[in-house]
Amino acid sequence: MKGEAVAELTKVTIDFETSHLLFPTLIACVLGFLGLLILIRERRSLAGSGAYWAEIFSKMDKLRFFGTIVLTLVYFSLMVPVGDIWPNTGLGFLLCSIPFVLLSGLLFLHEHGLKPVATVAAAAIVIPTLVWWLFTEVFFLTLP
Repeated sequence: MKGEAVAELTKVTIDFETSHLLFPTLIACVLGFLGLLILIRERRSLAGSGAYWAEIFSKMDKLRFFGTIVLTLVYFSLMVPVGDIWPNTGLGFLLCSIPFVLLSGLLFLHEHGLKPVATVAAAAIVIPTLVWWLFTEVFFLTLP
């Protein structure tokens, strides 16, 4: 009886339908906790007359801020549906990461000459491809 209870402690089962949600959930919880700490620490300035927010909103780079939010939401929203077309190949990650890295790089690029754009385009192709290869061939992990 006692041996069976100990054996149950070392038994590991993985639900592959939901196992990929572990790290995003963990990260969301950490970010939520940190956001709550910021709200508590900055409660006086946040609850002020609105001048605080008006100053921040007037100084911020709205195109890059909102562009990054939109790109990130589209990237994560499309990765699984694209990956479902070719299951267990990681092509959802690869085919969504290349345009995401390219568009993010172009969004934050200050000079749009041929050399900087070519550098961003090369990085957008090489880096996600290298990560995809590393995870699939070296670590034998499937990506969405």
